[in-house]
Amino acid sequence: MNHWLGVVCRDHVRRGVAQGIAQLGHGKRTGLARLAAGDWLIYYSPRTSLRGGEPLQAFTALGVVADDEIWQADEGDFRPWRRRVGYLPDVTETPIRTLELELTAQPGWGVRLRRGLLRLSEGDFARIHAAMRAGRVPA
Repeated sequence: MNHWLGVVCRDHVRRGVAQGIAQLGHGKRTGLARLAAGDWLIYYSPRTSLRGGEPLQAFTALGVVADDEIWQADEGDFRPWRRRVGYLPDVTETPIRTLELELTAQPGWGVRLRRGLLRLSEGDFARIHAAMRAGRVPA
């Protein structure tokens, strides 16, 4: 099991969560192919929207890759690759700067995020997961 950080604007994350899917790199297959069933995926959203959105810099969704199937959706001119993800409900959007992470300890950490998908250390995953789940109301 691996822990991944996908970099996607919040509007697109919300759409993916509602549909139970992951889409990375503007619909490219490459990033999705790195994920495996049972891997964790955390979304980091630098902005609220792709074009003209407000700066956000927060973790916005958290889920587990459901299976190994990657498929291509048909949205007319746009045919993005997707995977199923079981997202956890009631997560708290968490600003990246509120956490002490290995990821952000190095100068120029924002440049690494431009890749769109990167593996998280177990420690960073645990800290982000705990912060996002801290605001949830017990059932």
